[in-house]
Amino acid sequence: MEKHTAAYWINTLQLQKHVEGGAFRETYRAPLTLPQQVLPGTFKGDRNAATAIYFLLEKGDFSAFHRIAADEMWHFYAGDTLHIYEIKPDGALIIHALGQDIAGGAAFQALIPAGSWFASRVESGSYALVGCTVAPGFDFADFELAERAALSDEYPQHQQLVVELTR
Repeated sequence: MEKHTAAYWINTLQLQKHVEGGAFRETYRAPLTLPQQVLPGTFKGDRNAATAIYFLLEKGDFSAFHRIAADEMWHFYAGDTLHIYEIKPDGALIIHALGQDIAGGAAFQALIPAGSWFASRVESGSYALVGCTVAPGFDFADFELAERAALSDEYPQHQQLVVELTR
């Protein structure tokens, strides 16, 4: 099988720059809408039942720490292992390896629960092409990009990682 480059996937899938880093394109937005009154108070309006994107991250770039109001399921498609760094509300750090090296501890899917801070990067290799499915659906109104000083103050035990993965 031919190994494609990041540029190939960016062009073929028509990916655009993402505010958190990397490149993305929305591929699905459920037509079913959930009214705000049936959602937890962390949602700032009605939401589509689910959304999905392609997301590509190249080595040397990173997806900055952020959190959202919904669960986010990540899916591996191509390239190299992507490390997703999750800081749970209690301060526990979980490092998810998303990739095809199952024997080496990677998985094809990883779940980031609503309310966790998370960031990602390719530690070795050149890029990772993944997908993210969010339910209830993603809306930028529910997106919070971490501020370096505030996140470092909240989780001083992870200060070095926070410095590396914030803008």
